[in-house]
Amino acid sequence: MSKPKVLISDALSPAAVQIFRDRGVEVDFQPNLGKDKDKLADIIGDYDGLAIRSATKATAKIIERAKRLKVIGRAGIGVDNVEIPAATAKGIIVMNTPFGNSITTAEHAITMMLSLAREIPQADASTQAGKWEKNRFMGVEITGKTLGVIGCGNIGSIVCNRAQGLHMKVIGFDPFLTEERAVDLGVEKVDLDELLKRADFITLHTPLTDKTRNIIDAAAIAKMKQGVRIINCARGGLVDEAALLDALNTKHVAGAALDVFAEEPATSNPLFGHANVICTPHLGASTTEAQENVALQIAEQMSDYLLTGAISNAINFPSITAEEAPKLKPFIALAEKLGSFAGQLTESSIHKVQITYEGHVAEMKTKALTSAVLAGLLRPMLGEVNVVSAPVVAKERGMVVDEILRAGLSDYESLITVTLTTEHQQRAVSGTVYADGKPRLVDIKGIRVDAEFGKSMIYVTNEDKPGFIGRFASLLGDAKINIATFHLGRVAAGGDAIALVEVDGAVPKELLAQIQALPQVKQAKALAF
Repeated sequence: MSKPKVLISDALSPAAVQIFRDRGVEVDFQPNLGKDKDKLADIIGDYDGLAIRSATKATAKIIERAKRLKVIGRAGIGVDNVEIPAATAKGIIVMNTPFGNSITTAEHAITMMLSLAREIPQADASTQAGKWEKNRFMGVEITGKTLGVIGCGNIGSIVCNRAQGLHMKVIGFDPFLTEERAVDLGVEKVDLDELLKRADFITLHTPLTDKTRNIIDAAAIAKMKQGVRIINCARGGLVDEAALLDALNTKHVAGAALDVFAEEPATSNPLFGHANVICTPHLGASTTEAQENVALQIAEQMSDYLLTGAISNAINFPSITAEEAPKLKPFIALAEKLGSFAGQLTESSIHKVQITYEGHVAEMKTKALTSAVLAGLLRPMLGEVNVVSAPVVAKERGMVVDEILRAGLSDYESLITVTLTTEHQQRAVSGTVYADGKPRLVDIKGIRVDAEFGKSMIYVTNEDKPGFIGRFASLLGDAKINIATFHLGRVAAGGDAIALVEVDGAVPKELLAQIQALPQVKQAKALAF
């Protein structure tokens, strides 16, 4: 088996390159390639993984050319430079390292706040220019002041902790911050308007989304107290730069410290040169420790995924540990085949998908299994659907997807049941994994069976009447179709019955039509797995 191959197109630590090699991953280290989109697009088709920082733009065009690519790893938090919908549509896992530079970025925000309070950069420039303007730089103390933290996640929570050590009053706004977590952080949880009204200093630590874009705009600034100071070390675009400039000019905002800008690299900006603005060139993660940490983390994460299937810190798929991956693998295969089986039997639009997990499988990462069910279900209808893209595709089509977990055991140690509700009917299929690791069908529409999934199968529902099996087998024999396995089941004598036959080779349409024409047959389908 050939080694997986990873391209590093940005400047990553040599230690990260060595981790890939030590783990058995082939590495092509081209730290300046990310700046050349055309060249990257030309060669990306040769790689299983792409490791990047911020210089490489993984656009839809590049992703489309990435025929082998399985994972994109971003050494850092922000994935603005990756077109995640395009990657998801192709089944490419997108990973980041959300914790590797948290302390560094939080420390930078605190440093910017202190510099802003005492006008350190301006005083330094003045003094080094030979001036002695002691009375010009009149700062403010931060002790006892109120710090408003917008976003209390990994970085924001560290900022809260450091600010409390500086004896500041900390208030926080975060829609996902629970009362219990706020108590743990020692933060007073408030809504955004309350924060804007009360804070002496405001620091931003939230991702850039449609909801957070320009969260600090003219309307927000108007709600702030006179003389507020604003710090942004999170993402450019959170602050409306034109509105901020107006507020600085009117002195409603006393000062701003910015590490990020709406357009980067920021070689020019209307805020540059303002006497009350401090700017740094996106240095939040720029410490030796942080760069080493995120590079090592992304190398480990990508190696784990390519070699074992373990998924850590993925943006577009549930995380799976190295220990969980081998246990999940046969159940992912089962889930995908159950979805495919149900999908191939369904001819009308699907309104609802209910997936029931019973026994040990209910304790596994069911989100990953549900993704596999949806991939198998949608692929017969939509073609290029995979476990990464399937949940998005299902949502786009208005499907309701429900998971039910039952810890109690059924007749099987683990059982997965997929129930589809269409406009005309409800259909359920169940399966399990035996000790040999092979997925098995054990129930189809309430009829017990015990069948492996074959590459090519014929599924028939029929009335349980004498003579049917003989006529069915004769048709297969006349068509020179060899039978590999033959499984039968019925509700009761004379009632509904099923036949599930694994055959060698594809099933001709003419044969399927002949089977459908048999008097007892209600449905006949050729299935492929």
